[in-house]
Amino acid sequence: MKGKAYLVGAGPGRADLISVRGLALLRAADVVIYDRLIARELLDEVRPQAERIFVGKRGFGPRTVQQEDINALLVERVGAGLQVVRLKGGDGFVFGRGGEECAALAAAGLPFEVVPGISAAIAAPAYAGIPVTHRGQASAFTVVAGFEDPTKDGSNTDWSAMANAPTLVVLMGVRSAAKICDALVARGRDPECPAAAIASASTIHQKVARSTVAGLPQAMESAGISAPAVLVFGDVVELHDQLAWFTPEEGGRGFVPLGKPED
Repeated sequence: MKGKAYLVGAGPGRADLISVRGLALLRAADVVIYDRLIARELLDEVRPQAERIFVGKRGFGPRTVQQEDINALLVERVGAGLQVVRLKGGDGFVFGRGGEECAALAAAGLPFEVVPGISAAIAAPAYAGIPVTHRGQASAFTVVAGFEDPTKDGSNTDWSAMANAPTLVVLMGVRSAAKICDALVARGRDPECPAAAIASASTIHQKVARSTVAGLPQAMESAGISAPAVLVFGDVVELHDQLAWFTPEEGGRGFVPLGKPED
């Protein structure tokens, strides 16, 4: 049988937010190569005889497995004729290096399929009752990675443009939150602009800090916000007060059992 890789987005955190196709492929896989930010319940869906390989990064330290090694692992397993699921948190093409992994497979002449997942960039705000677009308030939104220090010389991010985005969503920005807020204000964003941080979205551990750009870092500290978390800036954040629907208890009560894989 010819091998194939499937780049599957696992969604924002809650296990039953994976797509129907993604779950079916996970249950049929010979090999599952997975990252840290996935629901552990999803691994219960993997066949007992399938190989499971963890390649995730823990915290802000160095990767336990380098990206080049992950690429080589995919090529080796698919080249051996195996059905390989590369399971990534959120969506693999949104700051997930999914394109790099697909490029490695393409260069080796090996087949692959991309199965999109629900990105935390939209799911985390949604679980906090914050639509990233809303008629009369925001007709566009921008998503940016926040792990880079916005104050450093030669930043790859145009923070002046970010400051003017109707809705700005920042992923991986917890550690740099104070510097990001300062950079936005320095580039013209109103310090009283509504802002929020959502941690562990869609799970029983979800926390929300609601504040302003100027006050967000302190609000995050008071609420105990830690990574993984999403930062949101813009008038749409005000809708949280009206539309917040999710409580941590909902994360357990509403969970849809996925069932067990066939042997």
